[in-house]
Amino acid sequence: MRITGAKVFDLREGFVDRDVCTDGAVLSAASGDGEVLDASGCYAIPGLTDLHFHGCLGEDFSDATPDGLQKMADYELSRGITQICPAGMTLGEDQLMKICENAASHAASAKSGADLVGLHLEGPFLCMAKKGAQNGAFLHDPDLAMLRRLQKAANGLVRLVTVAAERPGAMEFIRGAVADGITVSLGHTEADYDTACAAMDAGANHCTHLFNAMPPFTHRAPGVIGAAFDHPGTRVELICDGIHIHPSVVRATFALFGAERVVLISDSLRATGMPDGRYPFGGQEIIVRGNRATMSFDENTLAGSVTDLMGCVKQAAAFGIPLADAVRAAAYNPACALGIQDRVGTLDPGKAANAVLLDRETLEIKTILFHGAPVER
Repeated sequence: MRITGAKVFDLREGFVDRDVCTDGAVLSAASGDGEVLDASGCYAIPGLTDLHFHGCLGEDFSDATPDGLQKMADYELSRGITQICPAGMTLGEDQLMKICENAASHAASAKSGADLVGLHLEGPFLCMAKKGAQNGAFLHDPDLAMLRRLQKAANGLVRLVTVAAERPGAMEFIRGAVADGITVSLGHTEADYDTACAAMDAGANHCTHLFNAMPPFTHRAPGVIGAAFDHPGTRVELICDGIHIHPSVVRATFALFGAERVVLISDSLRATGMPDGRYPFGGQEIIVRGNRATMSFDENTLAGSVTDLMGCVKQAAAFGIPLADAVRAAAYNPACALGIQDRVGTLDPGKAANAVLLDRETLEIKTILFHGAPVER
């Protein structure tokens, strides 16, 4: 297939005028099958990668049900998210084992939906004071042996783990996890600047939903945010749903870290794609009203988002972020964080033929290609 007429995302130049060609399931320098798709009036962007979301359409990754995970994968693909790395909640080890086993089984047998390229253990290695919507009953100090048990159950799919750097054993945990090939992220933490720097020096190179569930960035106490800025190899997640982060802070974060270090995430919940109401959440309950999800016991505590990652890209653009920067932050940067940038994240020849055509006026999805084939929506 040859896609013509689109403004095509390019990692170095933003959007350029060129054709996008596929050779079966991969992108190629030239197409030989003769099929032409006219994409005039569209942007062509890579399929996105969400490395931090919990659920959608009434399903949650932490439920550890095969049908639920399949439903999530199908929905994400229908929204142009072609790679998923769902996040587990702070739960007991028995349930975390089931989550990992379910992910491994899905990765080995799924016949449809977005590719499951890893899983994110957002809990349980967090701190009580910054647990946010996590269930404090299951918090656990960093435990490398436990992480390795979960990794074995996941058949190596644990690609990202969040940890509170100030908790006992955190530095040893970070060094061990990094040695095992797992990206370590700082989050749900009270760590000050010096502690966060020590964690990054030990190998942590990612921050979970920057600004949320961590100390603020102030002129005398820069905390995790300042430490991340001072460590150029560290990427920072940003929830761009219009609820978690003020538009000015979104713009400031892109200016501070540069588009190459920001990772857009959805942090989406099972209520994504669902009507307003009450929904279970990691042994607790959330209330959804419009685009806002809060804990039932405290409506001032945000529980996550109800916006998928493509919606976050559109929101970032509405906030004034150049579309090419928003796309990079949702497609290429997360792929780098998971170590899969050689396969996905750009529209260069040799990558997977995962592409999304967006209307240039509305940024609404027009067409999705997944491994070279159109996706039924």
